[in-house]
Amino acid sequence: MPLSPKVSVVILNWNGKNYLEKFLPSVLASAYPYLEIIVADNASTDDSVSLLRQKFPSVRVIQLDKNYGFAGGYNKALAEVNSDYYMILNSDVEVPKGWLEPMMQLLESDLSIAACQPKILSYNDRTKFEYAGAAGGWLDKYGYPFAKGRIFDVIEEDRGQYDRSEPIFWASGAALFIRSGIFHEMKGFDEYFFAHQEEIDLCWRIQLAGYKIYSCPSSVVYHVGGGTLPRTNSRKTYLNFRNNRIMLSKNLPFASKVRVLFVRGILDSISAMKGLLSGDGGYFVAILRAHLAFYKWLLFFRKKSVLPAVRHNKVSGYLDRNIAWLHFVKKKKYFSEIVTKLD
Repeated sequence: MPLSPKVSVVILNWNGKNYLEKFLPSVLASAYPYLEIIVADNASTDDSVSLLRQKFPSVRVIQLDKNYGFAGGYNKALAEVNSDYYMILNSDVEVPKGWLEPMMQLLESDLSIAACQPKILSYNDRTKFEYAGAAGGWLDKYGYPFAKGRIFDVIEEDRGQYDRSEPIFWASGAALFIRSGIFHEMKGFDEYFFAHQEEIDLCWRIQLAGYKIYSCPSSVVYHVGGGTLPRTNSRKTYLNFRNNRIMLSKNLPFASKVRVLFVRGILDSISAMKGLLSGDGGYFVAILRAHLAFYKWLLFFRKKSVLPAVRHNKVSGYLDRNIAWLHFVKKKKYFSEIVTKLD
């Protein structure tokens, strides 16, 4: 038996040959001794698998028979991985030496912490946080995700202002360190989501089960971001709005669910109309389709989703206010202006 827990770094790939070639060497340079590196390939049509076989023979390859998306791809791959911890990592992430150890030490020090994320900085501008997770994710009362270091499209410079390890609501799927047992206890990601916000849903279910999610800023990684779909892509808009409503319906207590979904529907309508009036008809259509798809899920597919098994009331990283109002109307740009007292 190893003296330290085993960690499996699992990278889900779909037509990401160039990212693998560029960033996989940094992962392979990790010094942690009990480490397995795996690439799960979501039926890529480029030469990703050939590259791995020829240039990175030490990497274990799991080939999936079709593109199952982020959620389904990871669920199927991790069902084949026997490890104490999973490090779910995007293919477009560069890691420095010693990046895993702080996250390992954090979770080993407190069994109630189920998962954490490193500080995620921009690969292209390392003075700034990266959009997808920054220094740790939060959620407002109407389901809007934001992060320490990123409010909507305003991204802060990293000046060490979020360097304290503390509870958060969600850890980014770009770099998610999680106990394997808890991942499977929660039945993994909700495969109905396909992609986008599945990690927020998973972290919400983990918190409802009584565990904690933490930031670990003493570990730092560098993320390119937007590697699969840019944020302006209509498909991404559709999935984000659809999955957000599904997530709220699944995880909110019944007493507040109807009110929150009603208000969020109004806010989504305002956003859609703003897009239409600005000439972005694709954005408007994507939101309309997302709402129709949510009702389809509610009527026909809800039982196919992973629902919370238990519901503890206490969650961390939750803002009981409307961040859209605070940001766009009250002109509060930064996390530290909005959240003045942490858990």
